[in-house]
Amino acid sequence: MISVQNLSKEFVIHIRKDAHINGFDSISFDVKPSELFAITGPSGCGKSSLLKSIYRTYTPTGGKVIYTCADGSKIDLASADPCDIIELRNTEIGYVSQFFSVIPRVSAMDILISAQTSRGVHAKQARERAEEYLSKVGIAPKLWDMYPATFSGGEKQRLNIVNALITRPRLLLLDEPTASLDAKSKEWVMSLILDLKAQGTAMIGVFHDQIAIETLADKRFDMRTRSLVPIGYDLPIDEGMLQEEEAI
Repeated sequence: MISVQNLSKEFVIHIRKDAHINGFDSISFDVKPSELFAITGPSGCGKSSLLKSIYRTYTPTGGKVIYTCADGSKIDLASADPCDIIELRNTEIGYVSQFFSVIPRVSAMDILISAQTSRGVHAKQARERAEEYLSKVGIAPKLWDMYPATFSGGEKQRLNIVNALITRPRLLLLDEPTASLDAKSKEWVMSLILDLKAQGTAMIGVFHDQIAIETLADKRFDMRTRSLVPIGYDLPIDEGMLQEEEAI
């Protein structure tokens, strides 16, 4: 479904006399439908930057990201027109960030209903599915019509994940989806991710959680070695390979 080919990203820091910082370079891998591809490595090695470059929050410096659309056509996400990127985000590609941007005075239920009706789902079906998903991740019914600004950090993250999964995207990008969740919430979220995988969604996810990697991943790519590594193998941290990305 997606082929990442020699992808690179370099940052230019203007407030530091146009210093050039290498985010990552020459990353290549393929991901098939119903496959979760885990990206691992120490903080600062470029994992989130890689994910954002695929989603086009960042514009890659070099390489290609060839995505096969639902109609069978292919598009290079690395160089596609921004309007085409927005259209794919609205119809086929989902993204779970580490942080949830709260929409003022819009309830959790309305956020989930709107995410679906904007893609053609009938309002009644959208509400039923929203109730199902909120129940699955343990968000109490009394909170469904409340504003997410009143939620705890863990509740916001669960809503964030549900908001991405409920539209059932063909490609889903996950940036540490279980990082701020307790054990029970992780179990709920991993179950939803497995259900979506079974429906054919291809996923690329940044993970530090070894349990999540072993439960969800089909392949694991280490950013330091730029290669596939065994899912259950814990590579030692090489402090010398940490980069300055976190300061950006």
